[in-house]
Amino acid sequence: MLCAVYKSRKKAETYLFVERREDFSRVPEVLMSAFGRPELVLMTKLDPAKPLGIASTSRVMEALQSQGFYLQVPPPPENLLEQHKAQLKAERE
Repeated sequence: MLCAVYKSRKKAETYLFVERREDFSRVPEVLMSAFGRPELVLMTKLDPAKPLGIASTSRVMEALQSQGFYLQVPPPPENLLEQHKAQLKAERE
């Protein structure tokens, strides 16, 4: 399955996968507004045997088939202070 991958100019590390290049017809308007003007990053052939990075290839393929797009957002930032506090609390107990 071929797909086009776009990055957001408004949201760092946010990517939009669509079935065809420049075809955003199945992407909701509110999402396109929040995403901003898409910038093409690459055209790729999705293969379940090859990882994509953050997203599961099979999950991306399923979303493309069912809704016509997949939105990849960055994972939440690590809260090192909270991790440290939890570790200190565990050591005291």
